[in-house]
Amino acid sequence: MLIRLEKVNKYFGENHVLCDVDLDVHAGEVVVLLGASGSGKSTLCRCVNRLETVDSGRITLGGVPLPDEGRELARLRARVGMVFQSFNLFPHRTVLDNLTLAPVRVRGVPREQAAGRARELLERVGLADKADAHPAQLSGGQQQRVAIARALAMDPEVLLFDEPTSALDPEMVGEVLDVMASLAADGMTMLVVTHEMGFARRVADRVVFLDEGRVQEIATPAEFFDNPRTPRARAFLSKVLQH
Repeated sequence: MLIRLEKVNKYFGENHVLCDVDLDVHAGEVVVLLGASGSGKSTLCRCVNRLETVDSGRITLGGVPLPDEGRELARLRARVGMVFQSFNLFPHRTVLDNLTLAPVRVRGVPREQAAGRARELLERVGLADKADAHPAQLSGGQQQRVAIARALAMDPEVLLFDEPTSALDPEMVGEVLDVMASLAADGMTMLVVTHEMGFARRVADRVVFLDEGRVQEIATPAEFFDNPRTPRARAFLSKVLQH
């Protein structure tokens, strides 16, 4: 078991955003978190690499509880890559610099070796010709593909995606989802928060449906989309699949 959440609870003030969440993610598995806005999906994702702390319960990575702070937390973040909604690239650095910075500073990888790996990853996401560009010179879809390559540059065991296409123009969504699908096909462990139902149906091994901070259903995509068990899931799908 690569990731395990056991009875995880999280509050923001009086707001109980995660309620007794149990979830396992196996190595090589793609798990997609679905639910309405405010259901707790992004918070759950952020708890897995400890951008948010939990109030009770336990999260383990490879059987080891998440560390609290310091060097061990930095090591955890190297093992768990994250791709955000809003790219988070360093605007004043080139694409190549964005990819090499963390491997050199955090992992101590020699700069030339990091640059070689970065160029391989840029080729993988279809941006081999953009190494010397700055983020402002790229489209949103290109910036998000750079962000995926940057996460991969740390050789993570798992990648977390927090609504990676929601800030993109519709014509750019496909290029990012294609990269994600190719990573899944290569066996990358992925936990994905998304509103892209076609991607969830096509790529996920399991779908987790959250409602008001609780896991309501865990199922294969075929089971979830064709025969949702709970009234909340049926209501959610009737809304999102009409458009």
